[in-house]
Amino acid sequence: MAGKPSVKLGSTPACLLSGVEVRLSRVSDGVPSMIESSRVLYAREAGLDVAEFRRVLVESGLGAIRPVDDEARLRMMLSAANLIVTARLDEPGNSLVGVARCVTDFSWCCYLSELAVCASAQNLGIGKGLLDEARRQLGPSVSLILASVPDAVGFYERAGMAKLPDAFWYKREY
Repeated sequence: MAGKPSVKLGSTPACLLSGVEVRLSRVSDGVPSMIESSRVLYAREAGLDVAEFRRVLVESGLGAIRPVDDEARLRMMLSAANLIVTARLDEPGNSLVGVARCVTDFSWCCYLSELAVCASAQNLGIGKGLLDEARRQLGPSVSLILASVPDAVGFYERAGMAKLPDAFWYKREY
């Protein structure tokens, strides 16, 4: 995005998307309680910490269907992904509130394997922001494909994604 300011999250460059401001429920220990305004920073973050990834999976509800108790597998999931987009609060500590983990060839297709947003930050546009930033990173010649959990189908439809009637898969054994 031309003209947008850049910031640094540790050693990872981030792109600020049009000054996105959200209202979040939270206190210092992460337990929802008070409302505050924060800007959200969207970034490509290849070196995402496994513990942060796990926390967002658990807090988003995806932890129920992801191997959150298998750190080695989570580490492999992160290391094998070649596009990880994060949503962090623009405040001290840059708390991670959302993540999109993708596998792509950057030419034809991209599989979005997780789109997770902490429950305290859901319904604030962060999931759509992660989709938009992933699409911006991929460019217009790459299709974005995903398998939705049943409860999120409406979200993806509202985000403008087309439903595919003829998709197939071999289900993992564990």
